[in-house]
Amino acid sequence: MHFDDRLATVLRSRVSSAPVARIQYRQLLDLLGTMPVDAGGPQLDAACERLGDLAGAIPAKDRAALLREPGVRLRSPLLVALLAGGEPSVAAAAIGMARLSEEEWIDLAPALPPAARALVGQRRDIGLRASTLFHRLGMMPPGLPPGQSETGAEAEAGPREDVRTGDIGAIVQRIEEFRKQREPVDSREGGPSAEASPAAERAPARLKAFDFATDAEGCIVWSDPGMAPMALGLRLASHDMAAPAAARATMALALRHRQPLRALVMQLSGAPAIAGRWQIDATPRFDPATGAYTGHAGRMRRQSEPALLRQPSGPESEADRMRQLLHELRTPVNAIQGFAEVIQQQLFGPAPHEYRALAANVAGDAARVLAGLEELERLARLESGRMTLEADGCNLADVLTGAVSQLRAFTEPRGGGFALSIPDDTRLPVALGGADCERLIWRLLATLAGAAAPGETLKIRARSREASVQVNIALPHSLAALEDGLLWDALAASASKALSAGIFGAGFSLRLARAEAAAAGGELRRKDKRLKLSLPGLTADRAGHSQSQGHPAHA
Repeated sequence: MHFDDRLATVLRSRVSSAPVARIQYRQLLDLLGTMPVDAGGPQLDAACERLGDLAGAIPAKDRAALLREPGVRLRSPLLVALLAGGEPSVAAAAIGMARLSEEEWIDLAPALPPAARALVGQRRDIGLRASTLFHRLGMMPPGLPPGQSETGAEAEAGPREDVRTGDIGAIVQRIEEFRKQREPVDSREGGPSAEASPAAERAPARLKAFDFATDAEGCIVWSDPGMAPMALGLRLASHDMAAPAAARATMALALRHRQPLRALVMQLSGAPAIAGRWQIDATPRFDPATGAYTGHAGRMRRQSEPALLRQPSGPESEADRMRQLLHELRTPVNAIQGFAEVIQQQLFGPAPHEYRALAANVAGDAARVLAGLEELERLARLESGRMTLEADGCNLADVLTGAVSQLRAFTEPRGGGFALSIPDDTRLPVALGGADCERLIWRLLATLAGAAAPGETLKIRARSREASVQVNIALPHSLAALEDGLLWDALAASASKALSAGIFGAGFSLRLARAEAAAAGGELRRKDKRLKLSLPGLTADRAGHSQSQGHPAHA
C-alpha cells in the first residue's frame, strides 16, 4: 500500500513548468522502476501514460541524463520495455541502467525492437542463455564495425553463387578491422609501427588516447595492452603531491560520489608516451549481482597543443577560474540537496519524522547556499563585462511602488518602512528591462529594509534629470555609520533576520546592485548618508511605444 500511496500522490501533482515535469518524470522512474513484476491495475496504466506524456515535454537528451543519474533503479521489465521503444539515446540509457535477472531478459526479448536487442547484446551480465537468445534473434556480434553496403549495381546483379564465401570473407575482414582499431598503434602520431613485434604488445612513442578501468579506490587496474606497463597502478585522485598523476578536486569528488567523469583534466608525468595533460571521460561500474560500486571505465585523450594555446589569459581567465570554482562548489551542494529531498520525501522507503525534519532543514540550507553561489557567479560575470542587461525599457515609478508595497508585510509590523516620494502621474521610463529592473530595485530595498532598526523609516525620492532617472534612498543608521569602504564589504549575514540580504550580507548585496546598475549604463554610489541610484532614461515616446496622434512626440 505504501507504493500505491506514493504513486497516487505523484499522479495528483500538476505539471506547471519544465522543472516540475523533470522532477515528476524522475519520481515516476523511481516508483515504476521498483514495482513488483506482477503489479497491474488502472493506477499503473495511468502512471505509464503520464510517463509518456512527460516524455513529449522533455528533450530526449535530458531524459537520457535523468536515467543515468546515480540512484536510478530500473528493475521492472515493463518499464525497461517501455523506455527501450523510445529515442536511441533514451533506449541506450535504459538498457545500460537496467538491472534484470537472466529470466527477465529472456522474457523481455520478444518485446524489444531490434536496435534495443543489439544494445542488450553488448552487455556482459545478462547470462549465457539470454546472450544466446539475443544472438539467435538476428543481431550481429557486438563490437564489430559495420560492413560495407552494396552499391546499386551489385544489388541489381542478383544472387551470386559464392554468397556464403563472400559473407565469410566480409566477416573476416570486419574482424581484422576491429582488431586494428583496438590496437594502440592507431593512436600514435608517427604512423604505422615496425613489423618486428606485434603492435598491441608495445606502447607507441606518442600516444593520443587509450582506454582504462579502475578499481573502487580509483586505481587503474586495466588499460590497453600497449599502455599497461605505464598506466597500471596510477591513481586518478591521489593525495600524494609526488604522485605521477595530478588532478583537480573535482575528480576526487566525482569518484567519491560515483558520478561520471566528463572532460576532466589530469596531468601525468613519466615516459614521453604518457607524460602531459589528458582529458578523461569515464562512467561508474556496478556489480550486477550486488549493485556494489566496482570502479570507473573510460578513455583518456591527450589535450592538443592548440587547445592549450587557446586558454584565455588575464581577466577572462580569472572569470573562467571563478566559474570553475563555483561549479566545483555547486556539485556537492546539489548532491546534498538531492539526497536530503530523497529522505524528506521518502522516495527510497519510509523514514522517521525526526529524520525527515532534519532533511528538510538540510535541503533548505542547501538551497540558500545555491542562491549565494548564483549571486557570486552573477557578480563575477557583471564585473568582468561578460554579462549584459536588457535595455527594453520599463517604468521605474511602477517598479518602486510595487517593491515598497510588497515590503510592507515586513516593515509595517516593525513600525517602519519606506516613505516614497514621486510626483503624481509621473512616469520614470528607464533603459532597462522590466525583469532586471525589478531584481535590482528589490535587491536594493530588501537589503536596506533588512538592515533597518524597528521604527526606522527610510525616505526615497525619485526624479527625472535630463537624460537619466535618479533615485535617492536614505541609508539605515546601521549602514550609515560604516565607513565608505566597509559599506560594500561582504560579511556573513545573520541567520535570525526575517528578511535576509543573502548569505554574504548587506555589503555584498549592495555591491551586486552596484554592478547591475553599471551594466545597465548607470551607477549606484554613496553620498553622505544616502544611496544615489542613476539609470539611463528614455523619452516618453520610446517608453510608450505609441504612434497614435493622441500621443504627442517628444524631443
